[in-house]
Amino acid sequence: MKRPLSKRQQAILSYIQTFMTENSYPPTVRDIQIGCSISSTSVVDYNLQILQREGFLQRKREVSRGIELLGEAASATADSLRNLISIPVLGNIAAGEPLPVANTGPWTDADFDKVDLPPFLTKGRDNVFALRVKGESMIDALVGDGDLVLLEPITQPQNGDMVAAWLQDREEATLKHFYLEGDQVRLVPANSQMRPITVAAANVSVKGRVVGVVRTM
Repeated sequence: MKRPLSKRQQAILSYIQTFMTENSYPPTVRDIQIGCSISSTSVVDYNLQILQREGFLQRKREVSRGIELLGEAASATADSLRNLISIPVLGNIAAGEPLPVANTGPWTDADFDKVDLPPFLTKGRDNVFALRVKGESMIDALVGDGDLVLLEPITQPQNGDMVAAWLQDREEATLKHFYLEGDQVRLVPANSQMRPITVAAANVSVKGRVVGVVRTM
């Protein structure tokens, strides 16, 4: 017979279930510490040991995200993941590399790698595609190196939108916040160590607007 879980253990289990539903992969111990407002990773580790002992999950300690839900906890999470949708991963977005977005889809299954995600991450948009971020220009917006950004294909964003933009004269792709100011565009990074890019509006081609982020760390 399983022992009753403490409020903290219930909160951790609920957080893991929610995280996996939203991201399709398990959280790290650090994610749990922050998400559950716990004082240290050692406290998280202690409670994960209890959840494992009681049969709610199992862990692979040598793997950063090595948490697997078991039993009822797994079933509840699986119910939320049944209606996953496939999003094409068109490539990377990084300064100096061509942006591999030439049209607005739909893309065939054979063209690109795919990632399966919960539908709510696309917020009901059609023809959503993904790009893998290279670099730290949007780190203060919680978009880091290696993350996937989900974009809807548009050409006319609103000021403040995070966009994938192509600078035609530089033949360079960039992920930035977009601001149209007269006949110029200001592309603003979310990184205090980097300066905005200001260019002629005619020199900028917007390929998509970010509607979601799948974090890898």
